[in-house]
Amino acid sequence: MQPLTTDHVRAAIDAANLGLTVREFSESTATSELAAAAIGCDVGQIAKSICLIVNGAPILVVASGDKQVDDRKIATMFEVGRKKVKLAKPDECVEIYGYAPGGVPPVGHRTPNIPIYLDAFLKRFDTIYAAAGSANHNFGMGVNQLQTLTNGTWADVAKE
Repeated sequence: MQPLTTDHVRAAIDAANLGLTVREFSESTATSELAAAAIGCDVGQIAKSICLIVNGAPILVVASGDKQVDDRKIATMFEVGRKKVKLAKPDECVEIYGYAPGGVPPVGHRTPNIPIYLDAFLKRFDTIYAAAGSANHNFGMGVNQLQTLTNGTWADVAKE
């Protein structure tokens, strides 16, 4: 199955009518550290999309780049054991979400209506940056714009 492209992300962003723009970088932005270096921001401002399968169903956690997602907190949210919370494999990322790891955006997914949870630690920043469908495309936005764009739920999902 072929991955979706940055054009799919642009279409989803444009449909939200928030005035957001996708930027292309010559260097890789596939990790939070690489993205922060390319953009010139704090690692915590990177809104990384973590693809999880919880009890067989996909969810997306948009986490602050300087935090790790706490599988215990996710398991508690869904009232399942920790073994039921799994990181999606690369082929599942493409098949379910539409994008390869390192480029998964918070919007424009192949599977509609995936539940999206937003890491409360992102609220520390006025501006955050998310992947836009490839390992060298990103877009910036305010945290309220992220919530509007994704219709995500703010949650305590990161390790302290």
